[in-house]
Amino acid sequence: MELSVYNIEGKDTGRKVNLSSNIFITEPNDHAIYLDVKQYLANQRQGTHKSKERAEIARTTKKLKRQKGTGGARAGSMKSPLFKGGGRAFGPQPRDYSFKLNKKLKQLARKSALGYKLQANAITIIEDFTLDAPKTKTYVGMIGNLQLAGKKTLMVVGDSNKNIYLSSRNLERNKVVSASSLNTYDIMNAQQIVVSEKSLTLIESTLA
Repeated sequence: MELSVYNIEGKDTGRKVNLSSNIFITEPNDHAIYLDVKQYLANQRQGTHKSKERAEIARTTKKLKRQKGTGGARAGSMKSPLFKGGGRAFGPQPRDYSFKLNKKLKQLARKSALGYKLQANAITIIEDFTLDAPKTKTYVGMIGNLQLAGKKTLMVVGDSNKNIYLSSRNLERNKVVSASSLNTYDIMNAQQIVVSEKSLTLIESTLA
């Protein structure tokens, strides 16, 4: 499939790029996307949650009441989970939520996500550009020129350009990533993907 190449003024340059059907696959694999997104979100979790069990509670160890004759259940410590202020039974403990996925499955997931975006006409190709200084106004103007104002946009650049990143980081619905950092979650989370020509070459070489 061919897409037109635009410049940062939003004008058609007259050139076209041919998207490889091996990368932007026409039959996406939903389960691969699910697993890759699940792993991405799991890896973001700190896993530092912790509640105190009865052995960690600082309360008196005195026996509350006599063992027999009260008509109630036996009770030997205020640390019991049955009492207010006692330790929690089976509470959360620090853990690592990350898990492993095969490299080929992750590649399939990214290809599937890109295929969905291509089917939805949610991919825009722009020629390579740089910003001399970080300026949010310039970045907003470029997004407006591409008729993408108000949309959740993912900008994929060839190299990690600091000025482009700094120009966009204050914008709530815009994100800039390098081609090497592109992941399935960011692709699926964006309404429109803006891909530079250089980054397109890098994506195809990575996922080939």
